[in-house]
Amino acid sequence: MNEALCELNGELLPLSQAKVSVLDRGFLFGDGIYEVVPVYARRLFRFDEHMARLGRSLAKLRIANPAGRDEWLARCRRLVAATFETSGAEDQLVYLQITRGVAPREHVMPPGLTPTVFMMAQPMKPPTPEQRHQGVACTTARDFRWERGDIKSVSLLGNVLARQISADQGTVETIMFRDGLLTEAAASNVWVVHEGALLGPPKSEHVLEGIRVELLRELCEDCGIAYNLRPLTEADVRSADEVLLSSATKEVLPVTQIDGEAVGHGALRGKPGPVYARLYEAYQRAKPLMSI
Repeated sequence: MNEALCELNGELLPLSQAKVSVLDRGFLFGDGIYEVVPVYARRLFRFDEHMARLGRSLAKLRIANPAGRDEWLARCRRLVAATFETSGAEDQLVYLQITRGVAPREHVMPPGLTPTVFMMAQPMKPPTPEQRHQGVACTTARDFRWERGDIKSVSLLGNVLARQISADQGTVETIMFRDGLLTEAAASNVWVVHEGALLGPPKSEHVLEGIRVELLRELCEDCGIAYNLRPLTEADVRSADEVLLSSATKEVLPVTQIDGEAVGHGALRGKPGPVYARLYEAYQRAKPLMSI
């Protein structure tokens, strides 16, 4: 990690040398947002969509966006190139974190602060071929996180605790329900397939608007797969023909076991299904077309 480079407030430097004030509000309060952009063959995937969500999260926290689209693109490309030079990785994840900045500790948002901007890139670690072939196991839990899941906030303790539930049980994700309805997983969006249609929870303050939500809508349209966002009960998830996860690192990934019970029906019970297979292939075709 000492040889890896990062960017802090516009300066490219070794990660081990990056320092942030202990009075930074991101450190004291989790007062900031982040974004993660996948990189394939050193090109940024769905960059404009990620920047649009970054802008929405900043606006909800009343933090001025410290850069425009073209400047963000140049800075991300510079970091991708630097990471390729040190690691040789062509597929990467670019992490951007913006906090309100440094100020004396006080809950009220101080005006006029200079945001702290931290960026790093690291080689992407995709799911293994075995996970794609066999599917993965998940655990379920009550969604005990705060009410503003629509903000991609650095305040991730709820997600950390949720993900630890599945880690303790040797599964890859924790699928969460609030008042009996599906929200999302600790670090993924969750989808179900019923009668050939891909279904996901509707947009709300409890669910982060994953970049793959719109992407999967586009891929479903291309593949002739019905797509709908609507309230989904726990029973809908447990009785689904297929269950899928989506995220920047997972892309789209089949869930074949939930709480020790196989997902699906008949000959495909406990196996990745046909909708997953079609969407995964469509996702791979989209990578070079949607990267800049």
